[in-house]
Amino acid sequence: MKQAVVLSIRGRQSYPGQEPEIIELVTEGWMEFRNGGWDISYEESELTGLQGVTTTFRVEPEKVILERTGNLRSRMVFEKDVPHDSLYQMAFGTLMLTVKATSVFFDIVPDGGVIDLTYAISIENTEAGEIDYHLDIRAK
Repeated sequence: MKQAVVLSIRGRQSYPGQEPEIIELVTEGWMEFRNGGWDISYEESELTGLQGVTTTFRVEPEKVILERTGNLRSRMVFEKDVPHDSLYQMAFGTLMLTVKATSVFFDIVPDGGVIDLTYAISIENTEAGEIDYHLDIRAK
């Protein structure tokens, strides 16, 4: 059964030669336990620049999957120290991304929890930087 939640999301993107970019967002979403894992989803907005996109964090034993559907399509798998390739499909074209998580932590219970991800990203086989995500999930 889906449960309404409030998500507090903090992302920090660090690219070589640039100041880190920090994004903070509080939004409503939902979570659901199904097929042995948790789905935590929310609708992106104009604020994130991804209006028309649904973002879902799928939490399974040993890994987290970030999937976006709608105006942008991507599926990134975060498993500590294991690189995963992903297509990042946008209206104007597709990029090949490789993500390699250096830290994957989650603690999800029926009324909320936390997800922490740190990963390196490469775009078309070129190192692009490091990203940290922190999600706090609270039942509404």
